[in-house]
Amino acid sequence: MAVCSTRVRRNTLFLATCLLALADGAAAYAQSAGAATVAPDNAGAASSSATSDGQSVEAPVITPSADVDVMYELASPQGDVSTHQRMRWQVATLRQRLDPEKSAVFMLTSWQNRTLSVVDMGRKRVSVMPVPGTQQLTPPGQPAMIGSYARLGSSVVAGEQCTVWRTKDTDGHPTDACYTADGVLLQVAQGGQITVRAVSVQRTAQPDSLFVIPDGLKQEAPAHP
Repeated sequence: MAVCSTRVRRNTLFLATCLLALADGAAAYAQSAGAATVAPDNAGAASSSATSDGQSVEAPVITPSADVDVMYELASPQGDVSTHQRMRWQVATLRQRLDPEKSAVFMLTSWQNRTLSVVDMGRKRVSVMPVPGTQQLTPPGQPAMIGSYARLGSSVVAGEQCTVWRTKDTDGHPTDACYTADGVLLQVAQGGQITVRAVSVQRTAQPDSLFVIPDGLKQEAPAHP
């Protein structure tokens, strides 16, 4: 998973690539539009993949295997301010929608087309660009294909059981990420501080209408970092 860097994790586009697990170390595209107790180790997601020499390696399932609607709370780097962002995922079409709190901007990601669409309803504009980086999305229900993970234990976040894994963010910093058995990211922590936490999780069918760019918007070139 490309776990969010604390430097830019509240950025709208970057956060989307963080919440949906790409391979560890994948490049992140940043844009300023819109905003961004451990129990015994017996619960949560754990699967095995094989290295090039055939050795089995344990890794979490990092892409949701069912439709899901998650509200996340994100802390500032100083830990004194928080904001919320809603993430909705449709597994059949591999589409994601991210809505920052109190913003007219939302973002749509299509992994089948490898496109990111930033929709600004306030300005009636839309920007469409390629998904950042070159890594492929890990298939739903499959363990992480790239990156190193060490299982630390399990926890309960937003009423959901999850397994805590030690990995690294896109800047190479040690990061603890908690995933459910079906691949939903529930929490991210760095240096003992929780930076991303799910506050509600609903596994309900997500309608196609959520992932469609509204009519009547003017297309504009995407901003660059």
